[in-house]
Amino acid sequence: MKPTFRYLLLLLFIPSISFSQDQPTDSSTTMDEIIVRSFEQYRKPSSTTANVKVITLSNASGNNKSSLVSGFNTVAGVRMEERSPGSYRINIRGSSLRSPFGVRNVKVYWNGIPITDPGGNTYFNQFAYNNFSTIEIFKGPPGSLYGAGTGGLVMMNNLDKWQPGASLEYMAGSFGLKNVFASASFGKTESGNRNHLTYAHNESDGYREQTAMRRDNVSWTTSLKSSEKQELMASLLYTDMYYQTPGALTLTEFEANPKASRPAGGGFPSAVNAKAAIFQKTIVAGFANQYHFSSAFRNNTSLYGAFAQIKNAAIRNYERRNEPHFGGRSSFIYSTKINSATLNLVGGGEFQQGYFNTQVSKNRNGNPDTLQTNDDVNYTTYCIFTQADIEIRENWIITAGLSVNKSKVEFKRLSVYPITAQRRTYKNELAPRLSVLRKIGQELSVLATVATGFSPPTVAELLPSTGNISTDLEAEKGTNYELTVRYNMKRQRLNFEVTGFYFNLHDALVQRRDLSGADFFTNAGEVKEKGLEIHSDYTFAPIGNALIDNIVLQADYTYNHFRYGSFIKGTSDFTGKEVPSVPANTFSAMADIYLQHGVYVNSTYYTASRIFLNDANTFSAKSYQVLGARLGWKTTLKSKYRINLYAGADNLLDEVYSLGNDINAAANRFYNAAPRRNYYAGISWQWLAHSKKATL
Repeated sequence: MKPTFRYLLLLLFIPSISFSQDQPTDSSTTMDEIIVRSFEQYRKPSSTTANVKVITLSNASGNNKSSLVSGFNTVAGVRMEERSPGSYRINIRGSSLRSPFGVRNVKVYWNGIPITDPGGNTYFNQFAYNNFSTIEIFKGPPGSLYGAGTGGLVMMNNLDKWQPGASLEYMAGSFGLKNVFASASFGKTESGNRNHLTYAHNESDGYREQTAMRRDNVSWTTSLKSSEKQELMASLLYTDMYYQTPGALTLTEFEANPKASRPAGGGFPSAVNAKAAIFQKTIVAGFANQYHFSSAFRNNTSLYGAFAQIKNAAIRNYERRNEPHFGGRSSFIYSTKINSATLNLVGGGEFQQGYFNTQVSKNRNGNPDTLQTNDDVNYTTYCIFTQADIEIRENWIITAGLSVNKSKVEFKRLSVYPITAQRRTYKNELAPRLSVLRKIGQELSVLATVATGFSPPTVAELLPSTGNISTDLEAEKGTNYELTVRYNMKRQRLNFEVTGFYFNLHDALVQRRDLSGADFFTNAGEVKEKGLEIHSDYTFAPIGNALIDNIVLQADYTYNHFRYGSFIKGTSDFTGKEVPSVPANTFSAMADIYLQHGVYVNSTYYTASRIFLNDANTFSAKSYQVLGARLGWKTTLKSKYRINLYAGADNLLDEVYSLGNDINAAANRFYNAAPRRNYYAGISWQWLAHSKKATL
């Protein structure tokens, strides 16, 4: 049986196992209780005209909480990779094609504050597990309301489930794993004064040689309702982290010893001798203000400032980056009733400005030596957007949006005299989006969307680690067509969703690597992306059962048919080849069983098919499957104190596989081994300060 059909049958079989059970009690929770903010919808997921999936703390905690890989990979069409502890990539429908490391071409917000810098890069690794309560993921070009980008949208919020109290959690595990999470919430729900403080410490020796990491993270969020018309939220996030980078291996090296780091060769030192590592400090501070002029007219405005300091001791050089940036976003929303229809109008803009400096020196035993290049980078980007959303008799919802975008970048190489400036402007790019949702009865709905997006090169692509300024790169542009069918049986707590899409991308940015491992980029002629995404979830809560409290099941399947169109570089013709870095099939499943008296079992399963590693499709990473499980016990003392004891294991099948591969690498150095079977255990304590209106 082909893998595609096997995954589809399993996806259909999982919810059907439990559908014959009794109906759950009213206390059962479902995804429909969550409100989606993306695209100013403020609706339940089943009623939005945006293809949004929501990750909560509960469905992101299926592993050891050191990263969000397990949580993101439960979403069809989304793939998160970790090349080494602390080094993340997020692939939303193939967008990691541009990301040798870090997160690019994905717009990220935290509590309404832009986290993606004006240069297009996002340090997603600055976030810890307790920095959010919900994460919204939008798949497809979000440019109609969020500016340049074709790779998707991530919106993180951490006051959704606020309640006064405090918590402390400690976890330890294999490979020197140590996690500490602490939080404190205080204020009064009635007055709208809410405060939330968090601290997280993560450290690990790593599975591979040269993969130790440490991260300390502090956040503070406060919300103050100064009047019936105005609410102000301020947020602060600071992260200090260090992680070693082992480098990729050839297939021979990977098969001989997957735990090894890159050896010396080709005139370059080994990762160990180079002391290859990244030192990263980031701080973000900002506020979001909501003001109601009337019951029908309001304004949301956010302003922020941020600074990132990066030191990267690499095999070929030592890079130091200082990246201050600031910006803001403001939108005006008007709502009115027209007979039986509800009309929402949105208009506003977003602006960001960055003043970056990058210095590259020779690496001498992990320290900077002779200066090679010194570049000032001035990056400005803005968009002006508008959107109309109309709901007709609760059966039709139509959303139409449009933005105008401009990005301007200037490089000055201070290490070469006379100093000259290189400039490039990407301007007047329109990004429209049209979505139509048709509800058929109470359980079935159909959503059709057409959206166009464009994404100019990021600073990391214009100034890659080779040190060559590449202002000749073009912005990638494309149009996405998709159709979604949703089936929501609320009484039976069964949700089923199928999405088919076709994204025609032009001038797609594609990664290359030289012999030293340094990355550079080129424009592909055309990429044709076709895909199918299927999601199902079911909640079962039997009435009067002496053993089972509730069971939650979820399954997601993704099929990707990504091919190069016309793509000829030099004497190489890649036309018709599969796009590297994207598996044709992925399947994930979660099963959470909660028994009476506090005992619970969490299990996760993820599998991906073969992944091609270069444009010529001559090298690939084999398929793999990862199984995780956790057993725990919860209890409540005196209605105020909660204790949670748990132990678990990841990669129970002890798979040897590569995660976060280096794409189009010279000398065929593609492979980064993921940890084999590993274990962890932890204990958490929570104190709840009860409030009449507080909610968990």
